[in-house]
Amino acid sequence: MTGFLFIKNILTIMTKKIWQSIKNEVQLRVDAEPSLEPYLTSLVLSQESFLSCVSSVLASKLNSDALSSSDIKKFIFEVFTECESIEESLIQDLIYFKDNDPACKYFSTPILFYKGYQGLATYRAANCLWKNERHTMALFFQNRASEVFGVDIHPAASIKGGVMIDHATGVVIGETTTIDQNVSIFQGVTLGGRGSEDGDRHPKIKSGASIYASSTILGNISIGKNSTVAAGSLVLKDVEPNTRVAGIPAKVIS
Repeated sequence: MTGFLFIKNILTIMTKKIWQSIKNEVQLRVDAEPSLEPYLTSLVLSQESFLSCVSSVLASKLNSDALSSSDIKKFIFEVFTECESIEESLIQDLIYFKDNDPACKYFSTPILFYKGYQGLATYRAANCLWKNERHTMALFFQNRASEVFGVDIHPAASIKGGVMIDHATGVVIGETTTIDQNVSIFQGVTLGGRGSEDGDRHPKIKSGASIYASSTILGNISIGKNSTVAAGSLVLKDVEPNTRVAGIPAKVIS
């Protein structure tokens, strides 16, 4: 228990530091673009916490005739605060984006402007709902994220914290997919089934793997630790760790 509390305290301190950095960055954005001051203040500077900020940004994007922005903000914030480890995963995602996307210079950038981060954050709320047997609401958020962000992640998929979905448009992640930490996925990637299977039928992506643009990975197969799937590949069988594959169908190239 002592070790758990120590780790929890470290995460709390890290979250507070990142949240302060986000507010400082956004204040600089306001100074640079005063016309955006009401928008940025509403979504970030007026918020009391990191989770409240992310909830506000998602609500501003996901609102519809079914649920208003204020309803979605309240609902997502409740999910984020009640479900174990969501804040930790959101922070890990944010750090991984900043560390691995050369275009990302600030913590505030993915939260405000990156569909991949926003879609992943929406999935994390939907996943919590799914685990608590609230399947209809989970599917509602999956559908809205697909419509708004172009990212279609089944709420039952298992995705650890520390994942980057870069650019995001056209990404599809199936129901029984599992994705470990430190994984990069680019636009147009499909992690799908083969159409005639039941049960556990989707890919397992191990830590450190990179799946480049427009790749398709089908079936209950493993993409090994620190492996790479080149852009435009079709992968139908296991990829060993520390291996690069390319082509249709994919073959080992290094």
